[in-house]
Amino acid sequence: MKLSGVGPLQEGRLDVRKQTIMIGNTTYKADQIPLEIPVNGTVYGTLLNYHGAYEQLKPAMNEAPYEKPPKAPILYIKPMNTFAATASSIPCPESAVEIGAALGIVIAKTAKKVSEANALDYIKGYTIANDVSIPHDSVYRPAVKEKARDGFCPIGPWIMDKTAVDNPNNLEVRVLVNGVVKQRSNTNQLIRSVEKLLCDVTEFMTLAKGDVLLVGIPENPPRVKANERVQIEIEKVGTLENTIVTELLPAGGRI
Repeated sequence: MKLSGVGPLQEGRLDVRKQTIMIGNTTYKADQIPLEIPVNGTVYGTLLNYHGAYEQLKPAMNEAPYEKPPKAPILYIKPMNTFAATASSIPCPESAVEIGAALGIVIAKTAKKVSEANALDYIKGYTIANDVSIPHDSVYRPAVKEKARDGFCPIGPWIMDKTAVDNPNNLEVRVLVNGVVKQRSNTNQLIRSVEKLLCDVTEFMTLAKGDVLLVGIPENPPRVKANERVQIEIEKVGTLENTIVTELLPAGGRI
């Protein structure tokens, strides 16, 4: 985890039942530790890796311009300007934004042409990302304006060591808005498992130590508006919490 105002990443022991974290010989309440973004590598998102999301778009896959379903993972980048820590605010530039609950694979060492059988050897641990987006139907063009705005990728609250997650392909994922559950999903609905995704991606590109590969977003992402509180819970990993706020505009009008 990355403590606010402290240089390097710190190792801690989380007690899920008591919701406490031990760092060194000191025990803290989990919600009382100011945390910063725990990653500093490139964050790659993955499209259409949940069966439900894939099926929703499937009728259009045989139409122009592609005229056939994708064979390789469809990736995009969440640039550094989108990064935000847990407990920070997410600026909302429109009437609503979509919440993309994603499990993040944190890379432990240079990963190139990784085999599916050895994929877990290249994973340091797991984190949570809120892959925020302005609602859009831009499937065939990079949705940079909709997905790469400032603060549109809160990530954290920490990196959970892979040894604490015995099966990353069977984790419950929940999105709560103002304390009410708005979405339930599970990583057992992934088209490409964690291992298969890492294998297929590193077949054509190298992932560096510290990079994060998001496994995908479930279908029907919840929409939220300003002044709402969002929590993304992923079983055995943690809870990422942020508040939606109205985007501040420069004097004179819109950005």
